[in-house]
Amino acid sequence: MLPTRSTVHALKTSRNIAASLLCTLALLLTSAAQAESAPDLFPFEVSYGASMEKGVSLNGSAKRILTSQGNDVWLYRTEVKSFIADLDESLVLKWEDGKVVPLRYRYRLSGLLIKDRKQSIDFDWKAGVATGDYRGKSFKVELQEGILDPLGFQVQLHQDVLNGKREMEYQVLDRGKIDSERFAVVNDDASGTDDSRSSLLKAEKIRENSKRETLMWFDPDSEFVLVRLLQVEPDGSKYELKLKSVDLGG
Repeated sequence: MLPTRSTVHALKTSRNIAASLLCTLALLLTSAAQAESAPDLFPFEVSYGASMEKGVSLNGSAKRILTSQGNDVWLYRTEVKSFIADLDESLVLKWEDGKVVPLRYRYRLSGLLIKDRKQSIDFDWKAGVATGDYRGKSFKVELQEGILDPLGFQVQLHQDVLNGKREMEYQVLDRGKIDSERFAVVNDDASGTDDSRSSLLKAEKIRENSKRETLMWFDPDSEFVLVRLLQVEPDGSKYELKLKSVDLGG
């Protein structure tokens, strides 16, 4: 017996519904995979000791603090205190799809025998412009997707290293200009005693035609937190940060 028109219509409808359900399921699986590849930020507070000029102690300290403000908005602060100078740097950022979106950046350096320095940058992504002020001079820059600030690229670098990237390049707005900042993991270093050794990931800031050298070490056992930073100037003087304490999870 041949199927009736109503039976054929019912079969076609069932197939369409099944196809629609499969498409929906595929989209859900794709969204889940994308979500897994872009994990959320996590709060932390890290303290460092600071030294300068070939190991001469500054009696200084530094902190890096990341705290959640809710609704995927975060506050990142860097504080450096020494008898020579104090630095206070902060960024309000939005975390979207595994990327830092800077909103408000502030910088202030003050101390003995140096001129105070200030910088502010406000990012208006709807208007597509960033407005700021550096040393009393205003600037306005057209924004492009992915542009970061002097603090935001540090957060992005940490997340990228954490997620397995080994070569990174960022467009960073600083002092009214956009420059390219490149980094690469150069090798893993072993540190510690023979009884307790941990592999540290070593990264370098890539520079062309410059004798300045910047090296960073990240600890895989502590969510790839920066445990050491070494900068060597062309004249041989050194600036170094070494981890004192770390608090993950806020």
